[in-house]
Amino acid sequence: MSSFRTNYLAENKDRFLEELLSLLRLPSVSADPKFREDVFETARFIKEKLIEAGADGVELCETAGYPIVYGHKMVDPSLPTVLVYGHYDVQPADPYELWDSPPFEPVIKDEKIYARGACDDKGQMYMHLKAFEIMMKEEKLPCNVKFMIEGEEEVGSENLDPFVRSNAEKLACDVVLISDTSMLANDIPSITSGLRGLSYVEVEVTGPNRDLHSGVYGGAVANPVNALCEMIASLKDENDHITIPGFYDDVLEISESERAEMAKAPFNEQEYKDELGVGAVRGERGFSTMERATIRPTLDVNGMWGGYIGEGAKTVLPSKAYAKISMRLVPNQASEKITELFQKHFESIAPPSVKVVVTPHHGGEAAVTPTDSDAYLAAERAIGTTFGKKPIPVRGGGSIPIVALFEEALNVKTILMGFGLNSDNIHSPNESYGLFNYFKGIETIPHFYEEFAAIKAEQ
Repeated sequence: MSSFRTNYLAENKDRFLEELLSLLRLPSVSADPKFREDVFETARFIKEKLIEAGADGVELCETAGYPIVYGHKMVDPSLPTVLVYGHYDVQPADPYELWDSPPFEPVIKDEKIYARGACDDKGQMYMHLKAFEIMMKEEKLPCNVKFMIEGEEEVGSENLDPFVRSNAEKLACDVVLISDTSMLANDIPSITSGLRGLSYVEVEVTGPNRDLHSGVYGGAVANPVNALCEMIASLKDENDHITIPGFYDDVLEISESERAEMAKAPFNEQEYKDELGVGAVRGERGFSTMERATIRPTLDVNGMWGGYIGEGAKTVLPSKAYAKISMRLVPNQASEKITELFQKHFESIAPPSVKVVVTPHHGGEAAVTPTDSDAYLAAERAIGTTFGKKPIPVRGGGSIPIVALFEEALNVKTILMGFGLNSDNIHSPNESYGLFNYFKGIETIPHFYEEFAAIKAEQ
C-alpha cells in the first residue's frame, strides 16, 4: 500500500477503533422486537458514518421491516463499479450468562474485541466504510462504489429480495464485494469460493390437549417430547446420512480432483477437537471433517423445548414439544424443494398419537464464485500484497442467501473477501474479532479497488 494510505490509517487508528466500539454498543438484534428501536438507531449510525466518509446520495431506504442504508460515490461512469454489501443487524446474544463480559459492552482483551457482532458483521462491514474514507480523504478512489447495508440478514433478509429486484438499475455494478466470511488463519489467508444454502424450519408436535400429571397419565398417553426426539433421531441413519427421501437427488458431487485440491488446505484435526473441547469428530461417513463442513449438506437441531424447564421439579407430561431445525444445502439443491421434502417426510413419520405442524422460516441457495474471474484475481492480488502470500481458495460452510440473489437479479458475481476466523465464535457467546483482522481488512480493501480497476483498464 502506498505510504499516504498507511499514514492515514496509522493517524486515525484509535478513532477507527472507537467508532467500531460505539457501533458494537448498539444492540441491533433483528430477531427480537424488544430491540426494534436499537436496530433503527444502528441504521442511522451507519448512514451518518457513510456521509462523514464522503459518500453521496446516502439514504435510509424503507422496507416492510428494517431499513437498508444506501450510498454511493460515482467517480467516472467509464470506471468499473463495486457494490459493497454488509449487514448491521446481529444475532441474539442469549444465553447472556455464558458471556465473560456483557455482549453489548465491548471489551478488548488479548488483542481481540469481544462483543456481539464484533465479527458478524459489524466489524467486517465497518472495515469497508473506513477503507472508503481513506481513499476519499486522499482522493484516490479508483472505482465507482455503492453501499447497500441491510438490517435483516440474521432473520433471512426477507425484504432484500424485493428491494434488489425493484432497484436493479440503482444497484447496477460489475461485482459485489462482501466481507462476512472467514480466513483459514492470520498467517494463512484464504478467499471463500463457495457457500452453502439454507432451509430453516420450526416443528410443533402436540399430544394431549393439555399438560397432564405424569403419574396419573404417564405410560398411557404419548409424550410429545419423547415422540419428537424419536422423530428427529430417525432423520439420520447409522452413517449420519440424512434419511429424507429425495434429499440428495440434486446434490452436486465434487470431483476427486477438486477434493484433492481442497485437502491441500492446512488442517489439524487434533487442534480442531481441542479448540472445540470434543473427544471426537462426527459426520457423514466417507467424507473428511472439512468436507462435511463445506461441500456436504447437513441437518441439525438448533433448539428444542417442551414441558417444564424451570427451577426444581414439576411432574408433568407436556402437551406440546418444539424444535428449530436447519439444513445446510449445497449447489443444485433448491431450498424450497428441500423444505417441502422435509415437511412431507416429517409429517409422514409422526405416530398417530401426536399431531405435527411444520412451519418454514427462511432459506437461501448455495453459491459458487469462480476463481478465474477478474474480481477474484483482484482480491487474490490485494491479499497477497498485504499478507505477503497468495490466499487459498476454500469453500465456506455458512450461508449468505444474498449471493445467489445478486447473481440472478443483477447478473453479477460476488467476491467473499472475509477477514474473520472460525475461532471468532460468531453466533455464540464471547464472539470476538481480532484487532489485527480489523485493521488488516481496512488496509487490504483499497488494494482490491486498485487491482480491479487496473485489470479492467487493461481489457
